[in-house]
Amino acid sequence: MTDHSPGPRPLDRRSPLPLWAQLSEDLRRRMEADEFAEEFPAEHRLTGEYEVSRHTVREALRKLRADGLVIAERGRASRLNTRRIQQPLGSLYSLFRELEGQGVEQRSEVLRLERTADGPIADQLGLVPDAPLVVLERLRLADGEPLAHDTTYLPAEVAEPLLDADFRHTSLYGELQQRCGIKVTGGRERIHPFLPDIRQAWLLGLADREPAFAIERLGRSGERPVEWRETVVRGDRFAFVAEWSSDSHAVELAPRASCPS
Repeated sequence: MTDHSPGPRPLDRRSPLPLWAQLSEDLRRRMEADEFAEEFPAEHRLTGEYEVSRHTVREALRKLRADGLVIAERGRASRLNTRRIQQPLGSLYSLFRELEGQGVEQRSEVLRLERTADGPIADQLGLVPDAPLVVLERLRLADGEPLAHDTTYLPAEVAEPLLDADFRHTSLYGELQQRCGIKVTGGRERIHPFLPDIRQAWLLGLADREPAFAIERLGRSGERPVEWRETVVRGDRFAFVAEWSSDSHAVELAPRASCPS
């Protein structure tokens, strides 16, 4: 029988289940009872309530973050994740449009928008090594909170007009079509677990060595590659959703794509 009584439940120190796992499960129980509707308890309060070390509390919170139930950012108190953003797989999508469609306020901090050159990325786009590129680097915010670090490269010969665009609250694909006459019609993506570097973790407000998702996207206009994108997205705020049926085609495993430096 599930214990629905309010407040912390004593942990069993004779149990083979680690204390942090017991604590994580009890916090889940209290969440389901809406005990933390107003405020999620701070680490020091949990150490006192459960009579455990701060390390035990942090391990329990790490599990809750990994499961998308709690948001914890550097220098800020943990809080419940009341809105987890869903992203469809297997279809062309715009993160801007997806966020807006889910009622999430979306804006970006533009970290870089300039001409550049990068041999490995030019190769991904089917260009000569010294081909000029336009790079757009953004910190994507959802409801004012960091969600993704996004860096996109496009051939300068078609994307030069984007250097005059204001990407704080607009869609790259919308601007690309309006200013450059280029419509992204398809492509491919590779998604994998990822440990952000120090800068990315700081931008996204992640704890030390907290994993995230990395997404590599090659976007095409018809048969022509026009976009190479590298995105690091917070795993505790993001969920990938796929639909399938018995008629779905088998997936062919492809070799790991080379990652641009």
